[in-house]
Amino acid sequence: MTKLILVIGTKRLSAWSMRAWLALRQSGLSFDEIVVDFEAPDRRARILAHSPSGRVPMLKVGDLKIWESLAICEYVAEIARDVPLWPEDPAARAVARAVANEMHAGFLDLRKALPVNLAKAPAVVEVPAPAMENVARITQSWNDCRAAYGAGGPFLFGRWSIADAMYAPVATRLRTYGMPLDAVSAAYVDATYALPAMQEYIADAKAN
Repeated sequence: MTKLILVIGTKRLSAWSMRAWLALRQSGLSFDEIVVDFEAPDRRARILAHSPSGRVPMLKVGDLKIWESLAICEYVAEIARDVPLWPEDPAARAVARAVANEMHAGFLDLRKALPVNLAKAPAVVEVPAPAMENVARITQSWNDCRAAYGAGGPFLFGRWSIADAMYAPVATRLRTYGMPLDAVSAAYVDATYALPAMQEYIADAKAN
């Protein structure tokens, strides 16, 4: 099989890189990674050397370049046939895609108010009302998914899926900034952190 090369940003800072990286690690596929330092003065030039969009993550598969997180996850799901990365049930899979795309396209106030920083010591901060509305919507969605589809495991649809990859950086935001959580959401954040791939990613982020 052609070598997979994932180009990502600094792990402690790049939420979108985390999503693609987790999907690849959970797939069981072998891949190499290239990390671009987000704090380097020539950051953009370094990214453009790999990615036509000037953004990361970007997956290289021979001559193929895939420069968008959810597209990378979908591609990985298609080639990792032995490890399903979406729920197998059609209804659950449709909802999983809906919540993944909702995260992909929205919650801008949360992203602005609570930036990802995996090296930051947890601390409670004052959060603007629009960001709190995002948190409320996210945690309600988590509760809904867990109630309807979560019987088979600790993740949104029981077994880990791309939907969980999309919300993994949110889990870090909520923990880093001390957001109060209901019991279901708190348990889901705990499950996200307990995932071995997530622990590996966080350890790398803190070490570099």
